[in-house]
Amino acid sequence: MDFRPCIDIHNGKVKQIVGGSLQDKGDRATENFVAKQDAAFFAALYKSKGIRGGHIILLNAADSEYYEATRKQALEALRAYPLGLQIGGGISPENAPAFLEAGASHCIVTSYVFYDGKLDMNRLQKLVDAVPAKRLVLDLSCKKKQDGYYIVTDRWQKDTSVKLEEKVLTELSDYCDEFLIHAVDVEGKANGIEADLAEMLGMWGKKTITYAGGVHNFEDLEQLKQLGNNRINVTIGSALDLFGGNMPFEKVLQICGEK
Repeated sequence: MDFRPCIDIHNGKVKQIVGGSLQDKGDRATENFVAKQDAAFFAALYKSKGIRGGHIILLNAADSEYYEATRKQALEALRAYPLGLQIGGGISPENAPAFLEAGASHCIVTSYVFYDGKLDMNRLQKLVDAVPAKRLVLDLSCKKKQDGYYIVTDRWQKDTSVKLEEKVLTELSDYCDEFLIHAVDVEGKANGIEADLAEMLGMWGKKTITYAGGVHNFEDLEQLKQLGNNRINVTIGSALDLFGGNMPFEKVLQICGEK
């Protein structure tokens, strides 16, 4: 299990939010933590620790009055750690190459591919034509319904009809280098992981997967490690001491690095 850090940017500031609270209208979100430092500070910290594969997420829509401030923060983070961080949030074939040129190792995409509530393979192919699959991460963040987990898009505000299951992971695995999966119902709530989701991801195990959502203590981290057969990577946000939580950053690195 590798630790994959995050830099979530909303309204031009590095934040930790409750995932399901995000609203484009009014650029609102329930905040757990607002950092005094900028995105470049966290990028430089992750670089100093040799941690690769973290993700920068732009949490404002492209038509938001705050988008340019958020984008500026993201670009400064990429300059601080070239090829060390991935970037997501409103990625399309039109803007993805520019983010790669700015220093992103990978582009993270959901909404462009899961268009109008469905998986659009034509749009996925167009994306792969613009960004090589080896530099693409598909974000399959999801919410739990009665019969399983369903992928959500547009900063977790729109449901799709696509159920996240092994056959979907297998179908999409040829089009990307990794998967990023936020358990949206528990994202930012620091109240425990989605165990069923983690177990399913650990059983599949054919591609690099990073799980985010709900880890709030070291018991959660150990549970995720066991359910994921020690091959699912983890992101910890609000619970990390860097973002006002109680889990020491250095101890997290130590436990994730243990075989």
